[in-house]
Amino acid sequence: MAGKPDSPAAQGVKTNAAWRVRVSATIQVGEATSAVELLAERSGLPKARIKDAMIKGEVWLTKLRGPRRRLRRATTMLKVGDRIELYYDADLLRRVVPTARLLADERRYSVWVKPAGLLAQGNDYGDHCALLRIAETYFKPPRAAYLVHRLDREAQGLMLIAHDASAAAGLSRLFQEQRIDKRCRVRARGRLSQERGTIELPLDDKTALTHYRVTAYDQPSDTSTLAVTLATGRLHQIRRHFALIGHPVLGDPKYGAGNKNPEGLQLTATAWHFHCPFSGRDMYYEWVEALA
Repeated sequence: MAGKPDSPAAQGVKTNAAWRVRVSATIQVGEATSAVELLAERSGLPKARIKDAMIKGEVWLTKLRGPRRRLRRATTMLKVGDRIELYYDADLLRRVVPTARLLADERRYSVWVKPAGLLAQGNDYGDHCALLRIAETYFKPPRAAYLVHRLDREAQGLMLIAHDASAAAGLSRLFQEQRIDKRCRVRARGRLSQERGTIELPLDDKTALTHYRVTAYDQPSDTSTLAVTLATGRLHQIRRHFALIGHPVLGDPKYGAGNKNPEGLQLTATAWHFHCPFSGRDMYYEWVEALA
């Protein structure tokens, strides 16, 4: 028999769009019990929904020894001392996963085209709408997947995913040491005063350098298309830099100050160039369709 949870059996918030239910319980006494049975009992949700939530990464298990991890197997039996958590979001479970495309498979890492609207990685409320999970399950047999850098949910373009811990460390080091040439295409509001330049405004009290070149200007819409190269990798660097100089990225919901655009955020990661720490070769990846 499962012990009483150390918080109310279920904390639910009903909105017009979804039920959000959060359940946590620690198995304290008695015999092993089924994760599905316990969560259905505590949440009041049907077992079919619990199983769907498991597959999509909304259930977490922490054993007495070992890290907290997602629990996906409906047949898992819980033991005394196990802690199980359910973060149920009906709206999130119903979402259709945007299509990501594999651009290159280098075995130890892969290069993907992430569409706008797709998360880089999941959160407590699931990971089926995240590139990391897509990359994890795409290959047969499945591979481990490690995030080595980020791309805003609203942005689209190239992302690198590592497939072993050593590769993740090596690629992360390239980003940390700024040894990856990162190129983006941006559409920004207004006409910049210079055809090319460098934005050197510090972000979060750290040096931040953004190089740009104007490739086109559309007078009717008063927008500029820019080829952008990052010399540093600060949080939301491109979006913050262009907002600070008075030319926010089109469709930016955070820094654009009402700068809405029906096509969404106009920021695309178009190319990566770096010296591969595993093969010793210079690697260049480009999303050609984005430049058409």
